[in-house]
Amino acid sequence: MRLSALFITPAGEAPLPVLLLEAGEVAPACLALFDQAAVWRARFTLPADRMSSYAWNGETYQVASDLTGDLRLAYVSCNGEEVGDMAREGSERNAMWARLRDEHRRSPFALMLHGGDQIYADEVTQGHELSDHWPDTLPPDPSQAALADLRRHLRQGFFDRYAAIYAAPEMAWLAARVPSLMQWDDHDICDGWGSLRRSRTYSPVGQTLFAAARESCLIFQHAATDGDLPARFADPDGRHLGWGVHAPGLRILAPDLRSERTRRAIMGPGGWAMMEAEAARRTPGHTLLMSSVPLLGPRLSVLETLMVAIPSMQKYEDDLRDQWQSRAHREEWRHMLRLVQVMVDHDGHDLTSISGEIHLATRAVMDLGQGRHLNQLVASGVAHRAPPKGWAGFLGALASLGESPLRGHPIKIRPLPGQSARYVAERNYLVLERCAGGWAARWDLEAGGMTGPLPL
Repeated sequence: MRLSALFITPAGEAPLPVLLLEAGEVAPACLALFDQAAVWRARFTLPADRMSSYAWNGETYQVASDLTGDLRLAYVSCNGEEVGDMAREGSERNAMWARLRDEHRRSPFALMLHGGDQIYADEVTQGHELSDHWPDTLPPDPSQAALADLRRHLRQGFFDRYAAIYAAPEMAWLAARVPSLMQWDDHDICDGWGSLRRSRTYSPVGQTLFAAARESCLIFQHAATDGDLPARFADPDGRHLGWGVHAPGLRILAPDLRSERTRRAIMGPGGWAMMEAEAARRTPGHTLLMSSVPLLGPRLSVLETLMVAIPSMQKYEDDLRDQWQSRAHREEWRHMLRLVQVMVDHDGHDLTSISGEIHLATRAVMDLGQGRHLNQLVASGVAHRAPPKGWAGFLGALASLGESPLRGHPIKIRPLPGQSARYVAERNYLVLERCAGGWAARWDLEAGGMTGPLPL
């Protein structure tokens, strides 16, 4: 396992203590500087066929790094809220992180998958004259000096959010013991990034915002910088941030649904090249496909028609356009589903898609023929409070209309184990378990507790 340990210290402090490993010592090196802080990184390896540990600053950290047999993975998404997230009381905000920490103590996780919206950066644009009213109004022709000052402002805003979230004791304890794999979504940049009007995203302010968000994502989600990406990334130049990890009997794919996104395309040439290459690869075992927005969902054309007809709903246009199911992305959605079919036909096993984004828990199944299925598991969010139960009920009613983007392969939204409704409006996270070669999933629901196992 090729890992990185990330550290944040006040600016000007002496170099950090070394990491102690069985194979020797690794000294952290400075990765990035901010106004009043430094970010350090230590890259190291641990065996992937047995339990292991590393030590730092007098403490030993056990890692469940045996990926060869039975193992457990955790999946989280939507770690925050759009408004006022920095002011929330810690024990309330991180209640599900505390539950996940206790679950790891009971039975360790080998990996922690973060499926998008690791932070909610929507408020970072506030407090600067160029971006205060983003994205509604923009300055017509900002100077290079003003844009440089905006970049400094945004960069500090992203830093403040990552530092606060990573310092939360519930998450910090887990993150030091469970290797994390992350893929970003819109709130890691701003609400609806890529689904907003081109005049916004390609404006000088929009491009400055994206550049600051991308740099922060590389540093804090991947412990990397440009020209220094880990080997799992499909494009070493980082034009998109899609990646794949291959372990014994397990492939994890995380296409980037934001870097190349436009109002007419969810992925660009780089993202599609990655997915087509993976579809052509024969990979024994199980495939987990991390789609930051759900790959399977209800028919959204009804909502999109209402949005056009009712002016007060038009502010939600970017939220609907974000989805694979949007009319704007229909052919692209079919292309992705056909690639999933190819993977299943090559490898002779079901494929599981895992998603977040909607602040609800649900699952779906698509019949792929010959007794095989695409299972989708949605766990969202670990910190974002749930929407009203009426919204979950409305989506459930919408799902009853059915959807079949590929003729003869219907999609069905189904309840979680032990639940009657199709969507559960509670904070949650997901547990994926491999036992004797078979996979199962459980959701931990804030009020409902741990569900029974769902065989995959």
